[in-house]
Amino acid sequence: MDAAHIAALLYPFLDRTLPQVQLQQISTYINLILRWNARINLTAIRDLDEIVTRHFGESFFLASHLFPATNVAGISVLDIGSGAGFPGLPLKIWAPAISLSLVESNHKKAAFLREVIRALTLTNVNVITARAETMISTHPPADIVTLRAVERFYTVLPTAASLVAPTGRLALLIGFTQLSDLASLTPNLAWSAPIPVPQSESRVLSISVPH
Repeated sequence: MDAAHIAALLYPFLDRTLPQVQLQQISTYINLILRWNARINLTAIRDLDEIVTRHFGESFFLASHLFPATNVAGISVLDIGSGAGFPGLPLKIWAPAISLSLVESNHKKAAFLREVIRALTLTNVNVITARAETMISTHPPADIVTLRAVERFYTVLPTAASLVAPTGRLALLIGFTQLSDLASLTPNLAWSAPIPVPQSESRVLSISVPH
């Protein structure tokens, strides 16, 4: 997929056009998804345009709200249930100076993530092949923890909340119907007003307020 078409598809999600180098990274990433998806189920979405909007568009929409400024050096991000790398790897493309850890318990998907990291020459990215629940006692709290459309959402969400640093934030890309459960599942967090995701009638971005 050419860079101009990718930029046009991403435009509704962003307030600016991505630099050419980032658009080329996305193109390379898409090619890897298509190649690997023939062997393992990375995504149920097969339409190329929809891969760009649903996966990359929503992830960059999140990135633009988490990192509106360029000074992100040293910020640690923990992406739980990364799957094919969303939203974690687009966050890294958007803000290369962050320190990123991708948590993915499926070994084949973890291998895919490492291949993307190599192909895009990303640095300071760690792939952790484990379940999030096992990390509470082993992984330091992160400045930002992200979660998007994972299985066992209601089980994983409290774990994700416990991995957020005291002054950190938990960022969720979830369905509107899941908002009503945030207070009971994350009693120690306060939440900013949810932000509707462009081109979706049911999905929202919800970000906790730092303590």
